[in-house]
Amino acid sequence: MGVLLSHTDNGVTTLTLNRPEQLNALSLELRAAIAREFTRLASDPATDVVILTGAGRAFSAGLDLKELAQTGLQSGAANGSEMHDAIRHLGKPLIGAINGFAVTGAFEIALMCDILIASEHARFADTHVRMGVVPGWGLSQRLARLIGASRARELSFTGKYLDAETAERWGLVNRVLKADELMPHALELAREIQAADHATLKAVQHLIDYSLNHGLDEGLVYEDKVSREHAETVSKTALEKRRGDVMSAGRLQN
Repeated sequence: MGVLLSHTDNGVTTLTLNRPEQLNALSLELRAAIAREFTRLASDPATDVVILTGAGRAFSAGLDLKELAQTGLQSGAANGSEMHDAIRHLGKPLIGAINGFAVTGAFEIALMCDILIASEHARFADTHVRMGVVPGWGLSQRLARLIGASRARELSFTGKYLDAETAERWGLVNRVLKADELMPHALELAREIQAADHATLKAVQHLIDYSLNHGLDEGLVYEDKVSREHAETVSKTALEKRRGDVMSAGRLQN
């Protein structure tokens, strides 16, 4: 089996980092495989939603330090930007199912996900300052936006591990589940996302990302523009059908 497993089932593709004996450390080979697969999935008509997780007891321990010691720091940056860009430009909902350790570079990958859920065994850490390496895949920019600047500074300045329960309380992950419930819940969440109107979902995902990247004022102006353009494509018949679907789904949840 390869270092990255990919399985698609009725529109949901599950990607599994698959170097369990190395705690799924991000070798050059694995980073290249991630970049290739995310690039493929972006235009894959059989994939609506992607779930990313790890094999064994770790999501990933971050860069492969054994490999790094042999090849030098520059290899840590090699193909990293390609991987980052491929994940960032997936254009489809990405659920991170964090099953264990997510350290430094792997923490950065987790932060690229649209939605994060975690098992009770999840642990997060940013050890960049301890290793003497400046983040290059977005951690210094994304973490503070998600949990606040003070908490982000604490994690990044100290390199301390953050347990799953605290990660949930800080808003890093949406919820913590028992280990055997993590993937079933991720799949259930993916199925719920699939029920959305795909064109509208894509627009809303883009708008949320746009606001995060450009700020509230610009985001509001852009949202108005996209909303008006999208409204011209929606018929009264489609709205009536969706109204019935939404009401039925609401009854099932209550």
